[in-house]
Formats: sequence, structure tokens, C-alpha cells
Amino acid sequence: MQAFRYKAMNEQGRTLQGTLDAMNAADLEVRLSRMGLDLVNFQEMRGRTRKDNRRGVKRVDLITFCLHLEQLLSAGVPMLEGLADLRDSTSSPRLRDVTSSLIEAIEGGRTLSAAMSDYPVVFSSVFVNLIRVGEQSGQLPRVLAHVVESLKWQDEQEAFMQRLFMYPAFMAVTLTGVLIFLMAYLVPELLKFVQAMGEELPLHTQILITVSGFVGQYWYVVLGLPVLVVAGLTVLVKSDPRAALQFDRLLLRVPVLGPILQRIILTRFVNFLAIMYGSGIPVLESMRLCADTAGNRAIQQAVLEAARLIGEGSSISAAFEATRLFPPLVLRMLRVGEGTGELERALGNVTYFYTREVRESIERLQTMIGPAMTLILGGLLGWVMLAVLGPIYDLISRVRV
Repeated sequence: MQAFRYKAMNEQGRTLQGTLDAMNAADLEVRLSRMGLDLVNFQEMRGRTRKDNRRGVKRVDLITFCLHLEQLLSAGVPMLEGLADLRDSTSSPRLRDVTSSLIEAIEGGRTLSAAMSDYPVVFSSVFVNLIRVGEQSGQLPRVLAHVVESLKWQDEQEAFMQRLFMYPAFMAVTLTGVLIFLMAYLVPELLKFVQAMGEELPLHTQILITVSGFVGQYWYVVLGLPVLVVAGLTVLVKSDPRAALQFDRLLLRVPVLGPILQRIILTRFVNFLAIMYGSGIPVLESMRLCADTAGNRAIQQAVLEAARLIGEGSSISAAFEATRLFPPLVLRMLRVGEGTGELERALGNVTYFYTREVRESIERLQTMIGPAMTLILGGLLGWVMLAVLGPIYDLISRVRV
């Protein structure tokens, strides 16, 4: 099939734009007419097919889609009618095109989960498997409600991640800018007077002169070196799986940030595991699917190893203990959940525990970063003032009145 960019009009006279896959222009018009749209004009998107279409959907649009579909199905509205209503009411052109394709696939005899699997960028493997379980168990509205809560929770976790990295990055960039300004502009002006005195300069002043001269002459190296290092690491991680694994392990060992990042990843893993297990997916399959959502190869490897141990007959708590990723309190929660037959509830408690701990850790980190940056900047300014004013003070103190 070929992708077409179209402009069409619905029954209310509203003009809609989007992209749609079709065999040719005639097929495009037929497909749009099934959607209740009259084709106005179109443009063929050369080189674009369903397989190489990598555009995703905003999470807020996906949440709205799942929420409304859950409400429509709970009210007894047939699947195709519900999807048609969502297609006509959504403001996202991309989601409208995806929904149209879902409708066509279902009309062709496929299930909703099978149709969603054609769009891995929009619907993740965990998402598709949850929908498949809901279809098989006849509890699709209940599963969609779980999915909505999971998507909202992911939004909260992304906010945590942004707060974890953006604020330190902003402060580091600010501090680097102040350093370059001091060393490249302000310090050379102050040192002109000091050097003109003709006195022997102390060691810390000589070091300042050397650093200032280097930054002033090679400022592009100071700015470009971090960029080159990051670019090199990115290429290495993407090209070498062993380097990627070692890099992910090092990330978890970074002081202060590493433990918080590990908690965030484990929170996401346990949350997905709780949702999938509660929806009826077997533990082993749930763990293998959730391992792909970790986003860290070291933790993914540990989760798959735990799944192997469970497959060999080990309990979930014992398998998690073998990974050495979970604290004793979490293992105790899981052990109690297994003993009482309420593992789903135990996993929910673990998610709550980790979510609260992550939030408190990030708040403590943000509280510490401000004073730490102030101390660093104050120390830098103190060094500059001591190196510049020290020789001047020594000269004045030797002058006899």
C-alpha cells in the first residue's frame, strides 16, 4: 500500500486533513467514504508505506482514546461503532488515521489487538498483550480501565525523570556559562593590572592566569568536548551491545542519581507486572514482556534471569531476591503476597512504595542541588578574588606611609 495525504469533508461540512494507506486514488476515495468523508484532494507521499511509518501518538491523545473506548464498551456500544465515534471526534490527525485502519482491519476479520500490533510505535507490546487478554477473557472494558491508569502513571513517572535530570543539567549549564565568562572576559581584565605591578605572583594566581588563558584561547574546546563525548558514547552504545550493557550498569552506580534512576525503572517494571498479572497474563510471560519496558539493559538482564529462576520452580520473591535489585522490605511484601494468595495486591503495594520513595528522593535531591551549586559558584568567585586581590593587598601592605 501507498501512503496518501488527503483533505476531506465530513457530513457536517468540516474539513479534515490526514494520511491514509490505500492501493491507489480510487481505493483512497472508497476508504474515506466508509469513514463518512468526501475526498476533496490528495497527494501521494512517495516512499512512505505502512511498514516504514514511525510516527507515534501523544500520550494524552492515547489516554483519551482508551478512556472513551472503555466508556463506550461499558455502555454496550459495539466495537466498530465506538471506534467510528472516536475516529470522528478526535482532534489528532495521526490518531484518526490509526483508528480508521483499526476499523478496516476489524471489518476484515481481525481482532482489535491484532490490528493494534501493526502500529508498534503507537501501541506497545505490553499494551497489545493486555488488549488481547481482555478480548479473550471478555473483560476488555476492565482492561482498558487498567491501561488508562497505567498511562496516567507513566505521565507522572516521566515528570519525575524530567525533574531528576533537567534541573541538574540546567544548573550545570549555568555554572559552565559563568565559568567561561569569568575566565574568558572578566579575569583577564583584572589580571592586566596585577601583572603590570611587576611583583612575583603567588601560585594560585599563576594557576588562574593559566586557566584563564586556556579558556580564552580554546573556549570552543571547553564547549565542544562534552558534546563530542556524549555523541561518541551514543554511537558506541548503539553499535556495541556489550558497551551498552556496561554503560547501563555504570548509570545505576552513579552517586546520588544512580539509585534514584534504579528506583524509577523498578517502579515502572513492578507497575506493569501488577497490571499484566492482574489482567490474567501468566507471571513468566508478564515478566518477559515487562523486561522490554525497563529501558536499562542491566535491569532487563536481571529480570529475565529472575524469570528463568521462576520457570525452574523458584518463588517470585526468591527470584527477585537473587537479582539483588530489590530491598528487603519489598521482598517481604512479595513473600507475604505469595503466602496469602494476594500477589496482585502485594505488587500494587510495591508500586506505591517505590513511587513515594522516588518522589521523596527527587525532592531531597532538588533541595541539595541549590546549596551545592551556590557553594561551588561561591568557591569559584572566592578563588578569583583571592588570586586577583591577594597580590594587590600584599603590595599595599608593603607600602610605607
